[in-house]
Amino acid sequence: MQQGDPASRRWHRKQQVGVWGEQYAARYLQEQGYEIIERNYRYGRSGEIDIVARDGDTLVFVEVKTRRSHRFGLPEEAVTLAKQTQLRKLAVAFLTEYGIEDAPCRFDVISIDIHKGQVQLRHLPDAF
Repeated sequence: MQQGDPASRRWHRKQQVGVWGEQYAARYLQEQGYEIIERNYRYGRSGEIDIVARDGDTLVFVEVKTRRSHRFGLPEEAVTLAKQTQLRKLAVAFLTEYGIEDAPCRFDVISIDIHKGQVQLRHLPDAF
């Protein structure tokens, strides 16, 4: 993919939308009283957890999906069984790395729709 080709520009716009969505979701969580522990947690090449937060005594692993259209379905529908499995493995790595294997935790999904300048956020606690 070269810098000026259309596929490169689409990829860059998609990345920008994703980064914006994660920032928007982090602000939302903070406004709801969550403490952001880490963003974009990576373990090797296994992928990443968008946001790790604390809700009271519970660690919350948050997957953020942002879409500008429903052409490929609702944003939360992109959190497939394979993605859930990947996130569970990453969460175990996070808990092990920080030595908190016994911490109560859950997986949330934040779905963000952007359409004609309007933003709709759906927070799905304990999504899987």
